[in-house]
Amino acid sequence: MLAHQSRAFNSTSGPAVGAMGSTSGGISTAPGSIGSTGPLGGGSGGALGGHDCSTLSSISMRLGRASAVSAGPLCSPPTLVRSVPQAASAATVRRMRARYRSEGLWGLVDGRAVRQRSALGRADERVVAAVRKVLEGQRERSTGTLVRLRRRVGWLLEEEYGARAVALPPASTFNRLVHAVADGQGLLGTAAQRRWHASRPAPPFTPTVALRPGELVMLDSTPLDVLAVLDDGVTGRLELCIALDVATRSICAAVVRPVGTTSVDAAMLLAQMVVPTAMRPGWDAALSKQRSVIPYERLIALDARLEQAAARPVIMPETVIVDQGRVYVSASFVSACESLGVSVQPVPPANGPAKGNVERTFRAIADGFSQYLPGHTGSYVSQRGAAAEQDACWSLAQLQALLDEWVICGWQERRHEALRHPMMPRVAVSPNEMWAALVAVTGHVPVPLSADDYVELLPVRWQAVNDYGIRFGYRTYDHPGLNPHRRRRSPRADQNGRWEVQPQPLRPEPGVGTPARGMARGAVGPRGGGTAPVHRVHLRPRPPHPGTPREPRRTRGGDRPHRRRGQRLRPRPTPPPTPSHRRLGQRPRPGRRRP
Repeated sequence: MLAHQSRAFNSTSGPAVGAMGSTSGGISTAPGSIGSTGPLGGGSGGALGGHDCSTLSSISMRLGRASAVSAGPLCSPPTLVRSVPQAASAATVRRMRARYRSEGLWGLVDGRAVRQRSALGRADERVVAAVRKVLEGQRERSTGTLVRLRRRVGWLLEEEYGARAVALPPASTFNRLVHAVADGQGLLGTAAQRRWHASRPAPPFTPTVALRPGELVMLDSTPLDVLAVLDDGVTGRLELCIALDVATRSICAAVVRPVGTTSVDAAMLLAQMVVPTAMRPGWDAALSKQRSVIPYERLIALDARLEQAAARPVIMPETVIVDQGRVYVSASFVSACESLGVSVQPVPPANGPAKGNVERTFRAIADGFSQYLPGHTGSYVSQRGAAAEQDACWSLAQLQALLDEWVICGWQERRHEALRHPMMPRVAVSPNEMWAALVAVTGHVPVPLSADDYVELLPVRWQAVNDYGIRFGYRTYDHPGLNPHRRRRSPRADQNGRWEVQPQPLRPEPGVGTPARGMARGAVGPRGGGTAPVHRVHLRPRPPHPGTPREPRRTRGGDRPHRRRGQRLRPRPTPPPTPSHRRLGQRPRPGRRRP
């Protein structure tokens, strides 16, 4: 019976195919056609090639529909809605019909187009787990090659599963697998990059928000990529310490010191923040606060110190954010903060992103200031020029003056992309403009430091007071106020009878209105017992002019000069004989020469 029905169906395939052609070429809306109930012809009524569909079996109907779909359109149907160009077998039609009944229209979608592919491909899960474990284990180790990583993964697989139990993929496939596992996870790259990624807290991250000046101030130090002529006449590297206000991105204070920042330098940053920067001789009048966007007339009525000040904000810090360096967690720095009423907030160890604002500012200083100076060395050894030491010509004090001037005209007046006006978010403003906008809301309270407050921030030394005064750091200090303490022992037996001295290491130059020899800001005497300013009566000879050749530096062990790498020693000239020698032509006995 089935064969007879199939032959009858095929015998009338001409009209049937024509009717189905209108279905395969489009969905016809003519009544009585097989496509009237959908593309699959799921209806039970209608005629198929002039035969009643009710007299045909289900299998015959499916075969007929599959043949019609495979044949394609033979004539143009009266109404075209959608074309179905691909062919389908009877088995495909059965599967599509079953998926349509169970999943609906989504069951007719080709699964290959929506299949989710893994970035690891078909890699063995044991190999992937071993790669992850080895990468995590070498996060704190020195950077190696992928060959070393592949060998360690192989050793780990042998320890866990036995020899040759798990096969390693080829080298090229293994390298692609490593990048698929480690890219974006901080497991590859340099050792510094891996430590930086490991020190980050777990996301989501909370941005640091400061709404008023001084709410959060970040303090940090970094090597300055410039060589300078130090006090002993030798070129050396410098270190930069800055205090950055988060709300206004203002550099409130900046100190350049030889390599080796001390707690005194950090304490001096606090003192400079609350003291207006005075206009120096030679500075243009455009650098004054009166010529800037800062509301000068309103502030001068509150703080008279701003009358002759430069255009740099005066910000009293509330909280300072520091790292775990010994300078910023020392007792002297913490006590200096406590004396000013400033709270100290240390960040987690080795967590650079916790103070990313100041780290980014260091990069801006290197790009906008350091690279334009003679003696620039670059951030890496590979960037250093061949004549960097010979180009260095600025002294430490000169570089400090240049940096102070650049901060005012090159940083405070520069538009910062992270600073947006609350009422004009599309307009970037400068640190001075942001400080002017915020100080109009929060107000300004002057906090002048007294002489006692300033002395509390200075370092403490214990020295003996002799007839010539006090001598340390190749300088001698003297003043009539020392007369009651000369050649006398202090009551402090634990300090061997020496007196407490607090010098000012950042201001060794002569003060304003003092004699040519200058004046060293300092204090002598016990705490709370009064202070006495000390006059400097002898200074170590200044370094020679950068254009003149310098003698090689001599060591403390004798007259042998200190020779640098690649530097030839010049022969020492022989002194002429004098009549006081025992024998004519005899050379004087070598000995130590006093500086």
